[in-house]
Amino acid sequence: MCTGKCARFVGLSLIPLSLVCIVANTLLLVPNGQTTWTKDHLSLQVWLMAGFVGGGLMVLCPGISAVRAGGKGCCGAGCCGNRCRMLRSVFCSAIGLLGAIYCLSVSGTGLRIGPQCLMNGSWDYHFQDTAGSYLLNRTQWNLCVEPPNVVLWNLTLFSLLVAASCLEILLCGVQLVNASIGVLCGDCRKKQVGRCGMELARKPICSLAVSCPHFIFSAGLLSVRLHPPGHSLLDTHLARPYPGIN
Repeated sequence: MCTGKCARFVGLSLIPLSLVCIVANTLLLVPNGQTTWTKDHLSLQVWLMAGFVGGGLMVLCPGISAVRAGGKGCCGAGCCGNRCRMLRSVFCSAIGLLGAIYCLSVSGTGLRIGPQCLMNGSWDYHFQDTAGSYLLNRTQWNLCVEPPNVVLWNLTLFSLLVAASCLEILLCGVQLVNASIGVLCGDCRKKQVGRCGMELARKPICSLAVSCPHFIFSAGLLSVRLHPPGHSLLDTHLARPYPGIN
């Protein structure tokens, strides 16, 4: 696969993953779909905005950059094309990799510590000493009185962030290597400007006649109009008046 096609595939995969992280982090701000506990009783891992900033915005920019790097180059044709976009994608992928790692670490910590909830009349992180064992003991989830269903809410959304950030780390790492190869070697796609599209693969005339019949037909009509039967191209050239010659 060409570096350009690979970059486009990675970019189109990173963009929806980043949007998933943004939505998941937004839902964490409203436990059980309510804003009653948003101001004072959210866990620290929610306020760190790992899904919104790390797995979201810091990955969304590399995704867009990878899609642009997967397009046709503006810095030349053939092997030399697209290197400037690939170079930019290298730096963006490194930033996205850091953001995904940040999202993974914070989300994993949020799963291990558990939510801040009201239990036995006090607000605290009541599951932080269980080392994550509460995740397998559903009977403990109901011990949290407020917010209702907060354990299931956090478990679902933080697990989603962990899964999405793992995929983002993988894709950003792939694009980091792919873009580096693209900078050193260029895009393997050869390009040529033509009537059939902005850029055509270099093909013989017979292939172009099949791929772009409208262009060949128009060129043939133009040739017939300029050079009617019985008049050669040399005759037309010699009969053309030249300025300064009587």
